[in-house]
Amino acid sequence: MARGRHGARRLVLQALYQHQLAGHSPAELIAQFSVSKEFRGIDAAYFNLLVEEIIPAGAALDELIAAAADRPVNQLDPVERAVLWIGLTELRAHADVPERVVIDEAIELAKEFGAQDGFRYVNAVLDGMVRRLRPPAGG
Repeated sequence: MARGRHGARRLVLQALYQHQLAGHSPAELIAQFSVSKEFRGIDAAYFNLLVEEIIPAGAALDELIAAAADRPVNQLDPVERAVLWIGLTELRAHADVPERVVIDEAIELAKEFGAQDGFRYVNAVLDGMVRRLRPPAGG
């Protein structure tokens, strides 16, 4: 069972996947996932924060993806899209998470839940967005 922030990201991915398919609200997803056995041991506050940040920002996150992607956002696999939403949110709104950690975590999630080579696509998009969302200091 995944713990801490890694576990939170895994459950956020599952919640975002469900949101894309069924349109559940952040409150509904938090209520549903908070009673699951996988919820024990994760960083619950981080799970709640990401779900509450990402879902309302979906359209803005899709615009960021579209700027870096080689295909329309609506053609992305829902898992890859959810992983990118998590990664982009952490890059733009969570400066306390090092960019290398953001990308490594996204790659791991894409490997675990996504299509065979989906992690390569996730890596390319996030790597391309790092300089835009986190410009070098003094640059």
